[in-house]
Amino acid sequence: MPIPHKQRRQPAALSAAERARVLEFLHSERFVDASPDQVWAALLDEGIYLASPRTMYRILAEHGETGERRRQATHPAHVKPELVADRPNAVWSWDITKLRGPKKWTYYYLYVVIDVCSRYIVGWMVADAESAALADDLLRSSCEKQAVNPEQLTIHADRGTSMTSKTVALLLADLGVTRSHSRPRVSNDNPYSEAHFKTLKYRPDFPASFETLQAARAWCREFFEHYNNHHRHSGIGLLTPSVVHHGQADTVRQARAGVLDAAYAAHPERFVRRPPTPPELPKPAWINRPDDQDTDQQTS
Repeated sequence: MPIPHKQRRQPAALSAAERARVLEFLHSERFVDASPDQVWAALLDEGIYLASPRTMYRILAEHGETGERRRQATHPAHVKPELVADRPNAVWSWDITKLRGPKKWTYYYLYVVIDVCSRYIVGWMVADAESAALADDLLRSSCEKQAVNPEQLTIHADRGTSMTSKTVALLLADLGVTRSHSRPRVSNDNPYSEAHFKTLKYRPDFPASFETLQAARAWCREFFEHYNNHHRHSGIGLLTPSVVHHGQADTVRQARAGVLDAAYAAHPERFVRRPPTPPELPKPAWINRPDDQDTDQQTS
């Protein structure tokens, strides 16, 4: 009697030992909160190829582990901003979010400036108040660190008090930086800052509250170091913001291609449709494309 198709061992299938090794990596402390795409990209950058992200998802599905693996937490007419970031330090987005303090109704304020093209955090600050003067200091120091030239940069923000203040407006004018603002009550006009704050607050280790200002700064310092240098971002070809911001994307993609070529040479039967290739290099990132599409990339 012939063996049913589902019970036959497929020639391209991973062995039991290989599947166990994939699960071992997915369950490791390093990757337990990461998606298979993140795991695949991180290992690929280290010269390791275990299986495709799709295969990793299938293995997780067999063990009932495909659900969300990180905690879930229980905006007169204005011109629509249309900005394109086709290189680092062409368009920045900045915003302020609240972090809970030690007592009810007490907060610390996190200021973050993000490069739209690379998703690199070019500046951040945690303070016990929201003020235009503090924003002035952060934007000035960020421009100095990035060696921004006059007429090079556009900085986008929503219409909060600090963002629209005269202090910040005069600073940006002095620096030769172009200002851009979201339309009132249109949150999608500032998607990169919004998506970044979601990524920050959905981290598994994000505290419910911070006991001190120093504790909030310490946590954010560690988070931003990880985000810039280790977080493989889905919107920029699963590269890290640092790699893209510092012009290393093509080099890293070529190295990934070499690892995948070797994996294909070793087991071509495991790649049915075509030889594997790494994700494409990042494309220009938009805030409101002229054709009314919000973005052509994921922003989270």
